[in-house]
Amino acid sequence: MATDTAPGSTAEGEASTEAPTARTPQRAPRPEGNVLNVFSHGFLWLWALMVIVPVVWIVMSSFKTTREIASDPLGLPAAPHWANYLNAWTNGNIGGYFLNTVTVLVFSVTGTMLLGAMAAYVLARYEFPGNRVVYFGFAAGMMFPVFLALFPLFKTLQNVSLLNTYTGLVIVYIAYSLPFTVFFLTAFFRTLPTGVAEAAVVDGAGHYRLFFQVMLPMAKPGLVAITIFNVIGQWNQFLLPLVLLGRNPDDAMISQGLANLALRQGYEGDSGALFAGTVLAMIPIFIAYVLFQRQIQAGLTAGAIK
Repeated sequence: MATDTAPGSTAEGEASTEAPTARTPQRAPRPEGNVLNVFSHGFLWLWALMVIVPVVWIVMSSFKTTREIASDPLGLPAAPHWANYLNAWTNGNIGGYFLNTVTVLVFSVTGTMLLGAMAAYVLARYEFPGNRVVYFGFAAGMMFPVFLALFPLFKTLQNVSLLNTYTGLVIVYIAYSLPFTVFFLTAFFRTLPTGVAEAAVVDGAGHYRLFFQVMLPMAKPGLVAITIFNVIGQWNQFLLPLVLLGRNPDDAMISQGLANLALRQGYEGDSGALFAGTVLAMIPIFIAYVLFQRQIQAGLTAGAIK
């Protein structure tokens, strides 16, 4: 009889131990969590409106005549006035400013990404005396305001005969963008798996082959994300080219070109061309972000998750 009752008692014991777990009530969401959710969503909607409404207004005004902008600034255009874009591109010389900026950015962004990726890879994957000192030196460079270095940069470029040249501006852009690039990519390279690198070394890969053929392709999301940030930062830079590039209007960058266009259209009274020039300056950045949106998000999240 003892043998017959033991299994039953064991089953009842298991049932009794499992029952409380199954009947454990779920915790109700806290009211303060709901309040925080509503507040955060409301703030995001407000921020989105603050960003989208001015952009929509600029695009809408770029298709209006100057008289329409003055009489009804918030109204829709009676008919698209495409001549504004032609005036901005030719008479406002936005085309020339656009070409100057693209030429400088091709070399400056390429140099920034190459040097930044190499420095970040060494700081993230190799241990050597002074590693942390160099890393924190790059991090400290992000906190240094660029306007404090304008006079030393001006005199340095003047002494080496690079003032008022695109070469000097490219070098300054690279130095200006390196701290954030190294800081961002160092954290990203640390998240990459070491097993792949060890396998490549076992197969006979040297340092250069390991970096260019193994690690760089694996770091593509982070490289794309930081490249877009560098393009945006250098595309919108106004102070450095204003001080270091000289006073020749034909050599100006796109940010200087928009300022020159605003000054010129203020005298000529062609507000539509001014808005059209602003839209033309925004289009390349908008297209780049739309094309690489997933890579940017993947790069930002991958660098934060280990």
